[in-house]
Amino acid sequence: MAESEERRLTLSTGRSGAPAGADVLVVGFDDQAASLAALRTAADLARRLHADLHVVHGVDLRDYPIDPDSDAEVWEGHAREALEHLRAKVVEALADHPGAWTYHAWTGSPVRLLVSVADEQQALMIVVGTHRHRSLARMMRGSVSRRVARSAHRPVLLVADGQSSR
Repeated sequence: MAESEERRLTLSTGRSGAPAGADVLVVGFDDQAASLAALRTAADLARRLHADLHVVHGVDLRDYPIDPDSDAEVWEGHAREALEHLRAKVVEALADHPGAWTYHAWTGSPVRLLVSVADEQQALMIVVGTHRHRSLARMMRGSVSRRVARSAHRPVLLVADGQSSR
């Protein structure tokens, strides 16, 4: 998908606990156990550092099943529902977060979105979850966390999903 075709949604929310010009942390979220662990870790760090938090979700269209028999309007409705579900999970997870936070989502590369939001915000770091067990499709495409670590112009904190590797 060409960059001009990408659609970006930015929703500012949360409380304005950080002073103007506060430091920023960027965290990736994709509804997996590791990304929820990363979100909790980033929220804790943001609270301790009095930093703003930018939660980022890259909508990778390869993750959505395509039904050749459904029309585009039905498919887009399902995509909107999925995005609203993810945003609602972020809102729930950050319900008690005392600081300011913003939610970003767009279609396209999750890696590019994380890196570009971090660069735009001059973030202190990017926080992403890392999975111990991945699906075959994700193994074939490669790890988002590894690609972020290679692409980012700032430190990247990898947070394990907390599940036993045994």
